[in-house]
This record gives sequence, C-alpha cells and structure tokens, in this order.
Amino acid sequence: MSYMFEILPSLLNGASMTLQVFALVLIFSIPLGIVVAFALQVRWKPLHYLIDLYIWVMRGTPLLLQLIFIYYVLPSIGIRLDRLPAAVIAFVLNYAAYFAEIFRGGIETIPKGQYEAAKVLKFSPFDTVRYIILPQVTKIVLPSVFNEIMSLVKDTSLVYALGISDLILASRTAANRDASLVPMFLAGAIYLIMIGLVTIVAKKLEKKYSYYR
Repeated sequence: MSYMFEILPSLLNGASMTLQVFALVLIFSIPLGIVVAFALQVRWKPLHYLIDLYIWVMRGTPLLLQLIFIYYVLPSIGIRLDRLPAAVIAFVLNYAAYFAEIFRGGIETIPKGQYEAAKVLKFSPFDTVRYIILPQVTKIVLPSVFNEIMSLVKDTSLVYALGISDLILASRTAANRDASLVPMFLAGAIYLIMIGLVTIVAKKLEKKYSYYR
C-alpha cells in the first residue's frame, strides 16, 4: 500500500497531461467536425471530393501512424512542431473526421421541409443552424459522439510514442524501474475513473435532450 502512495504523485502528473491532451482535442475536434459536416451540405463537388479524401485518409490510416508522420516526417520538409502541438494536431485532424461523419449522418436525417420553413420565417442560415438544426442533430448524434469521446480517452495513451509524459509513460517508467506491475494496474484504474466520469456526463446530457424524443 505504501508503494502505491509513493508512485501515485507521478501517475497523477501523467494523468494531468493525459487530461490536457484530451481537453484540447475535444475543444477543437468537435467544432471542426461540425464545420466539415455542414461543408458537405454545400453543393460544390470539388469541396466534396477534398473533404471525402480527408475523411478517407484520416479514418483509413492508424492514428499512431498519423502521429509519427506529423512529428517525425514533417520536419523533413521544414515543418517542425513540439511534441504536444504535434500530438494535438494529429488527434484533432483524426477525430474531426469521425465527428464529421457522425454529424453528417445526423444532419441528413433532418427533413428538408424544416429548412424551407426557416426560410419562410426569414431565419438567416446561421440562425437556422443554431436554433433549428443543431439542437435536433445533437440529440440524434449524442450517443455516437460520446462513444468517440470514450475512445479518445483511451487513445490519448498513444502520445507516449512521441515521448510525452502522459499516464502510460509514467506508469511504464515506474513499472520498469521497480520491476512491478502495480503502476500499470493503477494507470488502468485511473483510465476507468475517467471513462466513468465521461459516462456520467453522457447520461446527464442524454437526459437533458430527452425532450426531443
């Protein structure tokens, strides 16, 4: 027990970095995914081809490979990024592609008549999206969005590949130093707590939007 308390501070420091990556990715990837999803509603084929290519590449290649490409390959063409910005950019681009597909599916379920009604009521395109489309789409896509968010919590463990001192790297360092599996079990418990908190938030938000049922 004393050993657990001895290594806990270093694991919590690693967990704080994990949460930092998680928060930054979430803040940027969901809005970007929404923008991409609505951009796909624009009737301009070149834009569709570009976005479809972006989504295909992001979803069709491993996230770890994307991390390695941005941090290790881009410097060869003069683009150098620190570890944390490189990780966040890779994650945001990857997860925005998934969120875009989720929101695109939600947008396409909204009847066209609602857009026409908004025009009759003289709603601007922005107000139509804000007050009519997004509330309904949010309700529809909420479970899928939170499934991705839970995946994001676990996927943040990949940043250790760039040498970022996250929870996984902290636990592996302690495990190798002390020849013990206890740090890995503690790291697993911390991940479970984070997933549990996301689940609680998801249920509260689903309850909040239940009036759309």
